[in-house]
Amino acid sequence: MGLFNKLISICLPIFPRPIVGFFSRPYIAGDRLSDAVRVVKDLMAEGACATIDVLGEAVTDKSRALAALDNYIGVLQAIKEENLDANISIKLTQLGLKIDKEFCYQNVLRLVQEAVKYRNFVRIDMEDSTCTTATLDIYRRLRREYTNVGTVLQAYLRRTIQDINDLLPLKPNLRICKGIYIEPREIAFKDKFIINRNFTYALEKLLGSGCYVGIATHDEKLVWEALRIIDQLQLKKNQFEFQMLLGVDPQLRRIIIHSGYKLRVYVPFGTEWFAYSTRRLKENPHIVGYILQNLVDRTLGRKQ
Repeated sequence: MGLFNKLISICLPIFPRPIVGFFSRPYIAGDRLSDAVRVVKDLMAEGACATIDVLGEAVTDKSRALAALDNYIGVLQAIKEENLDANISIKLTQLGLKIDKEFCYQNVLRLVQEAVKYRNFVRIDMEDSTCTTATLDIYRRLRREYTNVGTVLQAYLRRTIQDINDLLPLKPNLRICKGIYIEPREIAFKDKFIINRNFTYALEKLLGSGCYVGIATHDEKLVWEALRIIDQLQLKKNQFEFQMLLGVDPQLRRIIIHSGYKLRVYVPFGTEWFAYSTRRLKENPHIVGYILQNLVDRTLGRKQ
């Protein structure tokens, strides 16, 4: 089944959008903000918190970037009004990075300032390697004045440890993940063992330096490594959090929560779901198997 799942996930981009939409349902809250609010409330009842993402990227028109900015301000308002335990995650290419870097910076600055009013936090997602330097430049500018902003580093990039060394004087708030974009070998490690070791090394450097870290992984080996480091450093539970994607390994999510640790779930919503979905399904082809198995079970149940 594993090879079959992987083959399907690779072929998904050429499938009709309704089929991709069907397979991506576990990852997406829905099309509307109200869908995200509902999902976050369900997660809160489970003991989790959330970060809300308005789907969309690679915007080439300023009006669309400004519309995305307005959408995110609406999300901050909804978080306040609905009393949600949630913050927001943004993609810079959705806010105009590929149009003009300064235009993008001003949009993010406005959003961070709005988040201050709502006593909330903005996480700047990391995109492919063409965006890494610009993303970190914008983060540095914001971090000099604002503490309610963080960004992301990807363990599979060869530059990540040096980026950590460069950022440490700012005491950054960082999410560490493996990385999902397809990159050439010159830029990214390809060996899974090395990626995992780099993930662990990045955690050791950041947590050991007193930085707040979002430990973003569904790999239980890396969860164990994180817990080992946390124990060795005798960290308090308010010095880090675990993070997972909506729809991926909810059992592990509950195990972490029931162990008394803070866990934040990435909750995306919106109509621009296609690119996000195909990336996630490629990264986690086992979800295809789960869905197919559920379909088979329901079909057999009806026949019985």
